[in-house]
Amino acid sequence: MRWIPSLRCVAVAGLYLGGALASPFVLAGDASAGSDVFKTECSECHSVREGRNKKGPSLFGIVGRAAGTVPNYKYSDALLQARWTWTTDKLHSYLSQPAKLANPGTKMKYDGLTDARQLDDLITYLGTLH
Repeated sequence: MRWIPSLRCVAVAGLYLGGALASPFVLAGDASAGSDVFKTECSECHSVREGRNKKGPSLFGIVGRAAGTVPNYKYSDALLQARWTWTTDKLHSYLSQPAKLANPGTKMKYDGLTDARQLDDLITYLGTLH
C-alpha cells in the first residue's frame, strides 16, 4: 500500500500547480498596481534593476533573498544581524510598520505602508522581480 502516500503527494503537487494552494511567494495582489505603489513609495531610494543600488539596495530578486546580501551596498549592522530571509510574510511585516520599529538601528527611513491592498500589490510586484 505504498502507492497511497505517493498518490497523496501527486494530488498535493497538482493543487500547488493548479493554484489551489498558495505558494509562499504568491499573494493575491495586483502586480501592475504594485508597480505604481513602488514608484510612489519606494523608487526614491530603491531600484528594481539588478545591480543598481541607490540610497537603498536594489530590490531585484528580493523575495526569497537573505537580508543584507546585495553586493556593493553597505547595510546597517542592525539589518546584517537580523539574519532573516525576505519572504512575503517578512516583507509584509517589515513594510507595514515604521522601519525603525521593524528593525531597530536600521538606516532605512520609512513610516510603513498601512493600506493592506497597496501592501499586497507592492509585495506581489516585488515577487515578479527576478
